[in-house]
Amino acid sequence: MHQSLSLRQQVADIVQTTPVFDIHTHLYDPAFGGLLLWGLDELLTYHYLVAEGFRYFDLPYEKFWALSKTQQADLIWDALFIQHSPLSEACRGVLTVLHALGLDVQKRDLPVLRRHFAKWNVGDFTTKALELANVRKVCMTNSPFDDLERPVWERRFVRDERFTAALRIDPLLVDWENTAPKLHAWGYDVRADFSGQTFGEVRRFLADWTRRIDAQYCMVSLTPDFAFPADTPTARLIEHAILPHGREHGQAFALMIGVQRNVNPQLRLAGDSVGLADVGAVENLCAQFPDNKFLCTMLALENQHGLCVAARKFRNLHIFGCWWFLNNPSLIKDITRMRLELLGLSMTPQHSDCRVLDQLIYKWSHSRAIIGKVLARKYDDLAATGWVPTGAEIERDVRDLFGGALERFLKG
Repeated sequence: MHQSLSLRQQVADIVQTTPVFDIHTHLYDPAFGGLLLWGLDELLTYHYLVAEGFRYFDLPYEKFWALSKTQQADLIWDALFIQHSPLSEACRGVLTVLHALGLDVQKRDLPVLRRHFAKWNVGDFTTKALELANVRKVCMTNSPFDDLERPVWERRFVRDERFTAALRIDPLLVDWENTAPKLHAWGYDVRADFSGQTFGEVRRFLADWTRRIDAQYCMVSLTPDFAFPADTPTARLIEHAILPHGREHGQAFALMIGVQRNVNPQLRLAGDSVGLADVGAVENLCAQFPDNKFLCTMLALENQHGLCVAARKFRNLHIFGCWWFLNNPSLIKDITRMRLELLGLSMTPQHSDCRVLDQLIYKWSHSRAIIGKVLARKYDDLAATGWVPTGAEIERDVRDLFGGALERFLKG
């Protein structure tokens, strides 16, 4: 019993002190200015809390959206923290951030809490958040189709080495009819019917932006009905442009599958939902293109076992994260345990998916605690067989889970 307690404490300590490479976020390098969201009002108006708040609000959607961000935050604070106990994971996350920053939440005093954030500048707060979360590097989500983001890349800036890029290409793959004219206007000789040099020109576009932002991988978010092979613009572009580009540049293709867009359009960004996807589409990609590397996460809980099994069959597939609606302690625990039992350490159990810088603090605090307990239990199982891991072995394993395995996968 004493050995088991000692082992568990050792695991907990190593999990807490090992820096993380957060492999997927919606954060930005501080050089992007207002695109990097941070601060208390951004935390409170995060779309998770907006959706939860509307379960209590007695006002039309359009009246809420007409309010200032501070007024929206006031409503959410009152509904979710004052009128009801903040038991949801999104609410607890806000409190974890405030507590980590040394603030007194017991007084329930929103104006006092706001005044604390007013003392920070973005540069210092970025460093503080990364330190509290013990995150060594953050991977952004970067879209050349974003009219606010693209000009920043085009005029160039001094990069913060803590922020790396991922090339997000959703409009290219899911809205080709409207995206083709944009590419043509930018000097790429593409045609909506895919004739001429279209696929080669799309590859040139991908290569240009991969070099410009030094992308770690390219990525897309897809609906549950994604199929491959298929006679669709999405499938054709993947086969004839995305994957040839990946082979030429040694770049992995990340698929995030399962989001149902705008189920409730009145909720805006908070209005998306989830659907069951076809793991077979991913297996087909991995089987037909063994020289490509694929990253994958799926949104539906029901897809997690099938995705794990797929990763057992294809070494060119790396699964990652508990995405979006899966980012809840009970689900993270079960999914992480299943992945360890089926895949060992050849996966990445979590990414933060942060849209607000402050969320790094709570998402990694909560996830570390869960991952540490699951991992300690698995080491207990090993110890029962006489195989007791050394401290160095545990450190190696945790580094893999916190980004090391993915970095090797991307480079190998």
